[in-house]
Amino acid sequence: MNTVARGPEFMVARAEGVWLWDASGDRYLDGTASLWYCNVGHGRTEIADAVHRQISTLDAYTVYGDFSNGPAVELSERLAAHAPVADPRVILTSGGGEAIETAAKLARRYWAVTGQPGRTHLISRTSGYHGLHGFGTSISGMDRFRHGYGRVVEDTSVVPHDSAAALEAEILRVGPERVAAYFAEPVIGAGGVYPPREDYFTEVARICRKYGVLFVVDSVICGFARLGNWFGIERFGVSPDMVVFAKGVSSGYLPLGGIVVGGHVADPFYNGEGNAFLHGTTYAGHPTACAAAMANLDILEREDLFTVSLEVERHLDVALQGLASHPLVAEVRSGVGVMGAVELTEEALSGRGITTAEVFAEARARGVIVRAIPTSLLVSPPLVITWEQIDHLVSTLSAALDAVAARH
Repeated sequence: MNTVARGPEFMVARAEGVWLWDASGDRYLDGTASLWYCNVGHGRTEIADAVHRQISTLDAYTVYGDFSNGPAVELSERLAAHAPVADPRVILTSGGGEAIETAAKLARRYWAVTGQPGRTHLISRTSGYHGLHGFGTSISGMDRFRHGYGRVVEDTSVVPHDSAAALEAEILRVGPERVAAYFAEPVIGAGGVYPPREDYFTEVARICRKYGVLFVVDSVICGFARLGNWFGIERFGVSPDMVVFAKGVSSGYLPLGGIVVGGHVADPFYNGEGNAFLHGTTYAGHPTACAAAMANLDILEREDLFTVSLEVERHLDVALQGLASHPLVAEVRSGVGVMGAVELTEEALSGRGITTAEVFAEARARGVIVRAIPTSLLVSPPLVITWEQIDHLVSTLSAALDAVAARH
């Protein structure tokens, strides 16, 4: 709010492919796909046409109770067919934050209706990000998003993101009979781009099975080809109990999210007498949003962006690693998914007083948009980015680092 008050605002006027234009007509490379979501790039007329057709026929209607609509059913069936979850069922929402709320409530409610109401505790990882709704705020792995609001949701805790042993120790500390679910991103995204250690998820899945803890994968950032597959977690060879999705499912053209639920979790509500799951969102199953998602998935498959993204990943990794020798850079994290982080040194941040916001501003002034978090610059471009555009992104970020270094 303070940034807006100081002004002026950065007014985005239009977008096409990997490019944005501001209200003055200046062009910028979108190095973040907005907020990790515009996987197929901006301005795809196929999606606009699908939205027009659907909104002209059935714009919107609730899917509460036994109400439904064709696009919602078709999208759910399509997602279920690719989900790494046994006997999948799909619950749709308006976005990732709502989907996390749904998964967290469903996990607790599942244990309540199956005779273990004491299982309410939720465990997540340091640096993990799960949106900023009530449950998402409470299981955030970043202190800055939790502090200052009082108690939001209780019975939560956070463990180191790179230690399966720490997860097991925390389950034992809390008591397995009290733990409902464990939440994890395939690759930590907004918290700093941290790929998992080798065999991490294999071990995590084993631990969750051992203690009967529901394993919930947050694929909001990692899904829909950003890791070269449908939901990201397939890359690590495990099958969770629930998968949360959003962002790339529609490439952000209209807000949409949801969860894929394993049949064993859904069964007590479908077949258990009186086991209601009293939860829902107004725009869940919105037919026009679902039509946009279907057109987006058509592009992902027709252009084989699942394969293309792996090639983009490799080129982005090579280009970003070239920044590792820069005097301001402590570490470059990339190579798993079309995403990366450039971490600044402690000496630069604390010793010289450099901020990532300065680097962000310098890059934007040079026509490239990246994302700044307290110690890192993050990139996650659209999957349709070319090699030349990747090189432009990284060389511009390098120039921005040079400019900031020269001032300090």
